[in-house]
Amino acid sequence: MPLLIVGVVLAILVTVPSFWVRHIMSKHSKEIADLPGTGGELAKHLIERFELTGITVEETAPHTDHFDPSTPAVRLSPDNFNGRSLTAVAVAAHEVGHAMQFHRREKIFELRKRYLPLATRLNQVGVAIMLMIPFIALLLRTPLAIGGVVAISLLLQLAGAFAYLIILPEEWDASFNKALPVLIQGEYIDPAHMPAVRQVLKAAALTYFAAALANVLHVGRWFMLLRR
Repeated sequence: MPLLIVGVVLAILVTVPSFWVRHIMSKHSKEIADLPGTGGELAKHLIERFELTGITVEETAPHTDHFDPSTPAVRLSPDNFNGRSLTAVAVAAHEVGHAMQFHRREKIFELRKRYLPLATRLNQVGVAIMLMIPFIALLLRTPLAIGGVVAISLLLQLAGAFAYLIILPEEWDASFNKALPVLIQGEYIDPAHMPAVRQVLKAAALTYFAAALANVLHVGRWFMLLRR
């Protein structure tokens, strides 16, 4: 029973950030006719303004806004690329913030390059090992060895979650050291809308943090299943 209570509390704690991020993005996604342009147009304007040579702006799949350093390109989901909403312009400015980090070769951008692929790989390997447990059990046939394999899988997934957290300073920099000053100083956003824009920028910065917490919940779920 205590473990069940702990599990429920943990589930609530780790799902709140993800819910909040989705809520904020949706809340401020309503079209505002008097905005000077769409998210895509703002991204293109900022790239020209800051002379981020060689960086393009592209439309991508829904809910996959990101900056891709390999192309390099700012990629915005359809709603943000074509939309005239506070979410659209704030997310566009956030992703251009990453483009600025990349173009200026700032050390903080190395966090994503180094740890995002690592986080993904660790989580994938951990889950793959967990899915192979039935076959491993048939081969090893000893509870101690099987327990060791399970422990390795859980540790890999937890390490993946912490790797996501390491990226948080880079995300915060893109939102509040890059995007926010530009939006405040420019004539893109009415000052009355700035509190909402700050919320969206915070949600954009916390996206990976929310993903890390979701991974913790995933690990917790595996742990509870394995205790049965």
